[in-house]
Amino acid sequence: MSSKNSKKKAEFKITGMTCATCVRTIEKSVSNLDGVTDIKVNLGNETGTVEYDSTKLRIADIEKAVRDAGYEVVNEKATIKIGGMTCATCVKIIEKALKNLDGIISVNVNLGAEKAYITYNPRIISVTDMKKTIEEAGYQYLGKEGEEIEDLEKIAREKDLKEKTKRFITGFVIGIPLMILMYLPIKLPFFMPYLLFLLTTPVFIYVSYPIFRAAYRSLKNRNLNMDVMYSMGIGVAFISSVLGTFEIMLSKEYLFYEEAILLASFLTFGRYLEAKAKGKTSEAIKKLIGLKPKTATVIRNNEENEIAIEDVQINDIVIVKPGEKIAVDGEVIEGSSYVDESMISGEPTPVLKKKGDTIVGGTINKNSVIKFKAIKIGKDTFLSQIISLVEEAQGSKPKVQRIADKVVSYFIPIVLSIAIISFIVWYFILNSSLQFALTRFISVLVIACPCALGLAIPTAVTVGVGRGAELGILIKNSEVLETSKNLKTIIFDKTGTLTKGKPEVTDIIGMGIDEKELLKLTASVEKNSQHPLSEAIVRKVKEKGIRLVKTEKFNTFEGKGVIAKVNGKDIIIGNRMLFKERNISIPKEVEKNISQLEYEGKTVILIALSNKISGIIAIADTLKETTKDAIKEFEKMNFNIVMITGDNAKTANTIASHIGIKKVLAEILPQDKANEVKKLQDNGETVAFIGDGINDAIALTQADVGIAIGSGTDVAIESGDIVLIKDDLLDAVAAVQLSNKVMSRIKWNLFWAFAYNTALIPVAAGLLYPFTGITFRPEFAGLAMAMSDVTVITLSLMLKRFVPPAKRLKKQKKGKLSKHELHSHSL
Repeated sequence: MSSKNSKKKAEFKITGMTCATCVRTIEKSVSNLDGVTDIKVNLGNETGTVEYDSTKLRIADIEKAVRDAGYEVVNEKATIKIGGMTCATCVKIIEKALKNLDGIISVNVNLGAEKAYITYNPRIISVTDMKKTIEEAGYQYLGKEGEEIEDLEKIAREKDLKEKTKRFITGFVIGIPLMILMYLPIKLPFFMPYLLFLLTTPVFIYVSYPIFRAAYRSLKNRNLNMDVMYSMGIGVAFISSVLGTFEIMLSKEYLFYEEAILLASFLTFGRYLEAKAKGKTSEAIKKLIGLKPKTATVIRNNEENEIAIEDVQINDIVIVKPGEKIAVDGEVIEGSSYVDESMISGEPTPVLKKKGDTIVGGTINKNSVIKFKAIKIGKDTFLSQIISLVEEAQGSKPKVQRIADKVVSYFIPIVLSIAIISFIVWYFILNSSLQFALTRFISVLVIACPCALGLAIPTAVTVGVGRGAELGILIKNSEVLETSKNLKTIIFDKTGTLTKGKPEVTDIIGMGIDEKELLKLTASVEKNSQHPLSEAIVRKVKEKGIRLVKTEKFNTFEGKGVIAKVNGKDIIIGNRMLFKERNISIPKEVEKNISQLEYEGKTVILIALSNKISGIIAIADTLKETTKDAIKEFEKMNFNIVMITGDNAKTANTIASHIGIKKVLAEILPQDKANEVKKLQDNGETVAFIGDGINDAIALTQADVGIAIGSGTDVAIESGDIVLIKDDLLDAVAAVQLSNKVMSRIKWNLFWAFAYNTALIPVAAGLLYPFTGITFRPEFAGLAMAMSDVTVITLSLMLKRFVPPAKRLKKQKKGKLSKHELHSHSL
């Protein structure tokens, strides 16, 4: 029977409810759970209150029942910076401790980024509760992302590095002379063991205290981690020395004082190198955070006031002087100036911003004073969204991480078993000395390193995703890196992706109607549409200075055309599909004209007045400068390239042949693009879809990898798995190349981590000793362990200098490639 303490009450914010039936549906779904004693759902404030037995149910189970009923629970996300983590076991300890808290929905701790990415119910648990739990587990809470934590993190890191430096230097100063002394061919006086005991004990305690403290913390939480193993290794060495000194069970031959101190020093030195290297993995995100301005000058009560950025409100009028950072996202209302957006878009040329233009927080005003109205503030700004997206991607785990996590969970028990077996074999079976057997036992304990395995993937993901952000490539989830490696087919949307998306009218042919009149009537209807072809017709009218007329009953047929009434007459504008549906015939002579224009790669718009064809307008779009280069690069990578478009087959094939694309899917309606992606997937192909992120949302979602190509700061961040800030197709190639490079680096990291442990643990256990006389001294085993971590982190950090070949190609064409970048692509 449940105790009173197990009875709990939780409140949830629920979205998607529209009526009383929704309330009953949710209440029924949740009340069916074993352990729920009461549920009340309030439609008015969209909340649900549940009383439940916490021994039978968790918050996540209740949320699942709400979602299974077809509704959503609103939770919050927090990114918490954590100090003191050293290996994969630390990750498990923190995740386990946080998951045990009521109200925590999911926890993902990234060892490389030293952050916990937490989804939680704010009505049940607070960040303060999480802070307490992290600290009780023995780690440092360094603040919540979004707060002013960068200085706190820097101070904590520097303090930790100084502390480690003091400890290992002290250890080396005492340990190295002692080791030399032990190797000298001189007879030591009888009191030397006692002197060594007095000299080394305080040094040993000082150097090894953090290791023993971490081991105690781990055992207190019922976990075995590497600190436990290291504590056993250095503890056995030191205790054996003490027993030998006072001749308790052991003789004075068993003096390992110098080994105990050097071993603790090498382990601390390894942790120092690891901490220093790990600090560099998040530099990209720190640069982005550094772009955020701290203050803004706003006009209130007709006065200029400098206020903290957090105090800026929507609709505030903000003034920006030359050289200052733009505080938040907004719209220019007065003045004009060039704005440097390179830190976000990567484009080096400043952009002219005038009245009515949007500007982005974090960019720099170059030459003139401008006033703008604040539109987005805080976490809604473009820069904040990028930071949030990058952090979330850095915190996500690719599937290969699960294999590494599983290996780590078995690793320590296996190593402990090997250490014990090696001692038993050498001492009891092979009759070696106790000193030799103990040395083998200690060496195995300290040479094993799951830390390298734990760091292999998160450090590469953190650096790789950060490097992507620097290159204008926003990778939204680390699983995309894995999927990109397996891509077979890449589908390109035509308009706005392969082409500039700003088509121009090339031909106007009237039939029984003046060309000017035909253009006027067509544009009067098309002004109601936002389609790029419609905009081209309206632009043409403006160029010619033609006045438009009023239209009525405007209606759109997606992917086919539009219909409206002008001066009481029906006007139908569209393609063959629409004309066929409306039973409007096309004379053979007109069909010849249409075919010729389509052969030239132009899109033909048909116009009918009162159900009779009255004219045709041809429109041509121009290719982007990098389209052909991008297609060539993708073909070199052996991808199947497909172009998808709503154009008719003739026009589509002409454009495709000009670009160099062999497979074309023509006359595909926007809503059917996702079906075409699915057909390829059903044939076993892994598909990437590249579109503009606005009109292709469904196809981008359906694809295994959706790549949304943007146009500077106007990019739709919420679309696609990979978002390209710049309107450059070579960046799509660069995104795939970067993904491949990160996955390749992860494989290398895993190889070195596995190879290191596979090769050196047997050597430490003494496997080679009978044949070659080679063994590992414990202190050198500790150094080898430290270097394995540093090797893995260094390999990951090399990604910071990686320049995708596609980026190099673009710079070579511009003649701007530096000598450094010419070499860094191969890193």
